[in-house]
Amino acid sequence: MNETKDPVCGMTVDEATALHAEREGQTFYFCSEHCRTQFMSDEPSAKRPGACCGGHGQKTVKPAPAAKYFCPMCPGVAADKAGDCPKCGMALERNPSWVPPKEGGTIYTCPMHPEVQQDHPGECPKCGMALERMNAPAGAVDEEENAELNDMTRRFWIGAVLTLPVFFLAMSHLIPALGRQPWITGDVSRWIQFVLTTPVVLWAGWPFFKRGWRSVMSMNLNMFTLIAIGVGAAYVFSAVAMLLPDLFPHSMHHGGKVGIYFEAAGMVTVLVLLGQVLELRARSRTGSAIKALLNLAPPTARKVVQGGDEEVPLDQVQVGDQLRVVPGDKVPVDGEVVDGHSSVEESMITGEPLPVEKGVGDKVTGGTVNGSGSFVMKAERVGNDTLLGQIVTMVAEAQRSRAPIQGLADKVAGIFVPAVLAVSVITFVVWMWAGPEPRLAHAIVNAVAVLIIACPCALGLATPMSIMVGVGRGAQMGVLVKNAEALELLEHVTTLVVDKTGTLTEGKPRLVDVLPEEGLEKNEFLRLAASLEQNSEHPLAAAIVLGAKDQKLTLEDAKDFRSVTAGGVSGTVAGRRVLVGKPEFLRNEKVSGLEPLVATAVKLQEDGKTAMFVAIDGKPAGILAVADPIKETTAEAIKDLHALGLKLVMLTGDNRRTAAAVAKQLGLDAVEAEIEPAGKVAHVKKLRDEGQHVAMAGDGINDAPALSEAEVGIAMGTGTDVAMQSAGITLVKGDLRGIAQAIRLSRATMSNIRQNLVFAFLYNALGIPIAAGVLYPFFGLLLSPIIAGAAMSLSSVSVITNALRLRRVKL
Repeated sequence: MNETKDPVCGMTVDEATALHAEREGQTFYFCSEHCRTQFMSDEPSAKRPGACCGGHGQKTVKPAPAAKYFCPMCPGVAADKAGDCPKCGMALERNPSWVPPKEGGTIYTCPMHPEVQQDHPGECPKCGMALERMNAPAGAVDEEENAELNDMTRRFWIGAVLTLPVFFLAMSHLIPALGRQPWITGDVSRWIQFVLTTPVVLWAGWPFFKRGWRSVMSMNLNMFTLIAIGVGAAYVFSAVAMLLPDLFPHSMHHGGKVGIYFEAAGMVTVLVLLGQVLELRARSRTGSAIKALLNLAPPTARKVVQGGDEEVPLDQVQVGDQLRVVPGDKVPVDGEVVDGHSSVEESMITGEPLPVEKGVGDKVTGGTVNGSGSFVMKAERVGNDTLLGQIVTMVAEAQRSRAPIQGLADKVAGIFVPAVLAVSVITFVVWMWAGPEPRLAHAIVNAVAVLIIACPCALGLATPMSIMVGVGRGAQMGVLVKNAEALELLEHVTTLVVDKTGTLTEGKPRLVDVLPEEGLEKNEFLRLAASLEQNSEHPLAAAIVLGAKDQKLTLEDAKDFRSVTAGGVSGTVAGRRVLVGKPEFLRNEKVSGLEPLVATAVKLQEDGKTAMFVAIDGKPAGILAVADPIKETTAEAIKDLHALGLKLVMLTGDNRRTAAAVAKQLGLDAVEAEIEPAGKVAHVKKLRDEGQHVAMAGDGINDAPALSEAEVGIAMGTGTDVAMQSAGITLVKGDLRGIAQAIRLSRATMSNIRQNLVFAFLYNALGIPIAAGVLYPFFGLLLSPIIAGAAMSLSSVSVITNALRLRRVKL
């Protein structure tokens, strides 16, 4: 046995590689406890500890190919469709690295069972619900998407027209003027009911029987199992009672005839169809956020070609193409302006309605709206790689993700249908044994009512519908949720850890003070320092160079340039030896007499500025002070976050005095300065060990480890891709106020989920006993299958309607 522990996931080699499958000479390895990700490698399993969790051997790991489903227990079992393992009978699991064979093709998935996916519309094999589009391309037509709704609507209206006469005939005995008419009480009425109900049940209700049969054959019992059994029992009983009445005992005959329940079978079918129509319409509205995002992209682009412009479909635009954007048009893809000038309205990103001036060299984003000017841009990111494409993908994946709170509903749903079937059988037995005459009729009607009123879909939809609407609402506000778990965890956050640069501040340092020693001319001092710093890639160096250019200073080339990490830079400019950096760096270069400059630097740092020391020809020459301005919205955001009950902690690599000055100005609760990326991770871990629920907000590569360590990572959309990939929440606008919005969204969404779950549990807990007849001994009340059908249909609709309220929640 190999008990070596993996440093990433903490699992032993044997645990991490216990499950594997072999196919076509390749070996697939799985993490049995962690992320269940599949990999392919030629290495022996003993050399592959924890590879799925980012552990060893990453260079040799390749995505697993082809098969969409596999069995985690049986080597070699793989399939392209969901099903059961032919060896052990266990349900096949979806290969997480599987991609559709047709790139860009439409995939359909179930909102209740996201592991169910196929390339054509249909019903979920587990719950019977209509599948929804998973990755609809921009500009996709709606006919295919609405096929299920159109079909159910047609069946509903035809069924309703045929069922209303049946209901009238069945209830006419309650009207004194009609109750004694021979054609109402005789065989004519019974035959009319039979003829009209038959197409309602066998044609209009056929999808329910088809789904019910599939659920039985696959042993995934669901709502349609109950409907098919209930409606089928009522219809078959009535048909047999009318056609073969002699099969029933004499006690069930009234006036020589056995009671029939065609109106119950027909009305239940029509009411369930109505519920399906309302549910499909409501579900279509839950995806309105995705549709709104897709509509931001124009369907075509103006491609600049020889001889003029050519209008091409958006999906034909390639990286490097030059595109013309005329006044009033939407920018088609992400890119850079190469000719012309205009103002672009970027409210979809920034939230600000004021247009932003764009000229040659400026970046533009697909989906933003051009103003009065015209420009030519070079396409740099197209398709799903654009910012808009990434947002759409992230929102779609988050809407299909499962929140931990859904686990309770899943456990209940797993035993729900068998339990309802058992209750229905018990109801039948009890009414046959102790019920009033006609006992068989009472037993059948009440057993059917139990089957019809139960609604596992209300339980199953309680969480995913709220997640779908909540994630979409967040996207509209610029709050992108990576997965439902992050949204749930954010509700409980008590401490928010923030980085300084780019999160609290603009992340664009500016030169604010030029302080040369006596005897040095200010512009010459700045020119020498900037000429050296133009060779550096450090943000502070860029601020110095920009400051010199603002003063119209002419910079020279530096010779013998040398950079020392976390120290400074040195070189020769115009024959003079120049050093710029920290005091320790200058001392290491044999520069003495820095004490007066250090005293000046202390005062600058207390004002929130970063001081950089300059030496020329081996002597102290002065100080350059750079400041990163605090964002205008930061103070308001921190006040808002404090009002939400959060403790704010700032972690920064900046010096202590500068960090303390910023923290004091903003009213932060705690600050840790001069801290490395590893130190940020350790501090976040320390806060979690103390019992705090920690969220971390940052924008840089150095923040990525801490974002992963926090319970919820929040990336500023203006930052790096690495930070966004490490975070559960991304703020598109890079505005700290978005964190307060995200927390309010989380709390509203989780509250909505709990409301849905409480309603679904209470509905079934109360409805099923009432349908079984528990009120009959006390009040003589029985629940008609018709009322049960109406209640069942409205229960799912009620859950979805409640979830839709999140579209109007104030953030």
